[in-house]
Amino acid sequence: MTLDYMNKNRPQISIIIPTYNESQNILNILKSIGDIIPKNVFTEAIVVDDNSPDGTGKIVEDYLKSVKKIAGYTIDIIHRTTKNGLSSAILSGIQRAAGDTIIVMDSDLSHPPQIIPKMIETLKKYQCDMVVASRYITGGQINGWNTKRKFLSKVATMIAKRGLNVKTNDPMSGFFAFRKGILKGLSFDAIGFKILLEILVKKRGLDVKEIPYTFQDRKLGSSKLNSSIVFDYIKSVWKLYRSNKLEENNEKRNSVKFFSKAGRFYTIGASGFAINYLISLMLSGGITEIWYLYANIIGIITSMTSNFVFNKWWTFGDRNFSFKKTISQYSKFITFSSLGALIQIGVVFSLVDNNNWVYSTALGVGVLTGAFSNFILNKKWTFKEKLWQ
Repeated sequence: MTLDYMNKNRPQISIIIPTYNESQNILNILKSIGDIIPKNVFTEAIVVDDNSPDGTGKIVEDYLKSVKKIAGYTIDIIHRTTKNGLSSAILSGIQRAAGDTIIVMDSDLSHPPQIIPKMIETLKKYQCDMVVASRYITGGQINGWNTKRKFLSKVATMIAKRGLNVKTNDPMSGFFAFRKGILKGLSFDAIGFKILLEILVKKRGLDVKEIPYTFQDRKLGSSKLNSSIVFDYIKSVWKLYRSNKLEENNEKRNSVKFFSKAGRFYTIGASGFAINYLISLMLSGGITEIWYLYANIIGIITSMTSNFVFNKWWTFGDRNFSFKKTISQYSKFITFSSLGALIQIGVVFSLVDNNNWVYSTALGVGVLTGAFSNFILNKKWTFKEKLWQ
């Protein structure tokens, strides 16, 4: 359903707002956009609702029937029958969009609509392809997140920047504007929850400007972040790596230089860090209540196994998964990684029991310990490579 507010001209700006159970926020965001958009810029807001059980879609429909018309501002809603994920919702909105400029933002008021005019102005002033509202440049900040949430965001950002060679400071931002034409010829996987990252990886050479903003954690409704989103992100990063051309066409995996492999090793280590951290926390107080050191040990074993598989395949380019060879390598990998793991457990125990540190903080310090030695030992003896190759 579309409501045309006394304007028969095609919109210049299309604002895509994906929603799922945002009944407490959606009207505030739509009204705020109507208050701040430049009056000389025809704008449409497209709400893409994933069949929210709390009636978000119906609230928007009722609003369209009763709202006072605002010149130059239209609202459209797409009702999807199932919850198919944030990225695919955004793509549905883009397909419907009539504007030449697309703005993507969340519906929970964490992305202040007051930044929209500055985004539009920056696109026009610099004639760039994309403007990203960034939390991680001078002037940007995050309000309302706890230490764990900030830490996970930093890890995800580091993986994107180092593992996928993305230059943007905040590639995980969900608040950005771009010229619709840059998507021409792009094929999207729509895995995970950050479509900006997929665009940045698949469209190398875009002229991207970043502007600072203050991210404000939601006050109403509940966060959508959970373990499935974390694993979808890891899967998405892996698919993006395989689909893009990070390396020269004539480069062979076995001749990748030391620092390139080190970068891959630590990128995988960062994903293992996140797996270790999440599983340890969940087992020690989330889904079970086992002793925190037992939870830590299970987290370590799980992350070691995932790290081995990814490092064998990606970092060291070893595609031979014959049983005997794989078991031999896995044993060595676990042995060398266990040296760092023993240090980790000792550090965590010492900081928690002897120094009264918070477990989540002590866990972060412990996991990072011994990373460099793990790389050197496994490169040299597990995968039989020269150190500086």
